[in-house]
Amino acid sequence: MYVPRHFEQKEVAAQVEFMRRYSFATIVSQVDGRPFASHLPFVVEWEENGPVTLLAHFAKANPQAQSLKDHPVLVIFNEPHAYISPSLYEKEQSVPTWNYVAVHAYGQATLITEENAARELLEKQIQAFEKEYFTQWANLSEAFKSAMIKGISAFKIDVTELQGKEKLSQNKTAQERERIGAHLLESPDEAARRIGELMWKQEGV
Repeated sequence: MYVPRHFEQKEVAAQVEFMRRYSFATIVSQVDGRPFASHLPFVVEWEENGPVTLLAHFAKANPQAQSLKDHPVLVIFNEPHAYISPSLYEKEQSVPTWNYVAVHAYGQATLITEENAARELLEKQIQAFEKEYFTQWANLSEAFKSAMIKGISAFKIDVTELQGKEKLSQNKTAQERERIGAHLLESPDEAARRIGELMWKQEGV
């Protein structure tokens, strides 16, 4: 993605934190020569100074699964965003814009075809998204679990590149950033308030 230097987020720890918080992402690859996207929850595995691995699964009928081995994939994590009115700037000759945060993860995907490995992936997703469900899962019959696993295409992505972008009015004056942040914190929109929080965090407020 296009990332001007003053909006670039290079810290892997911050990128991973963002991906884990906004884990419902978009995976993009090619199917029959055309861009193809699916919207999936991802488990993000990472240890400091180590590689980043993404875990997820498709429905078995999704044709994107079979195309993964042929091309690198892109997973887009993005969630909080907010409209920024030109009335918040000091100069009258200003235009509207949009503040947002996004992380793009590029990598090579591998299908997980062995049943026990696919079950392990599902259980990692349970632990990540609803630990309380694990008791119910443990009590389900083996036949039900096996049928469920046969109905998915589990996969992992070994991430080869991360691009992080935080467009939080860094190219504006301190007074403008403070005004924009305060305005967003008063918004009825939750995503806008989150952008305001990130702006104030950046300013050390």
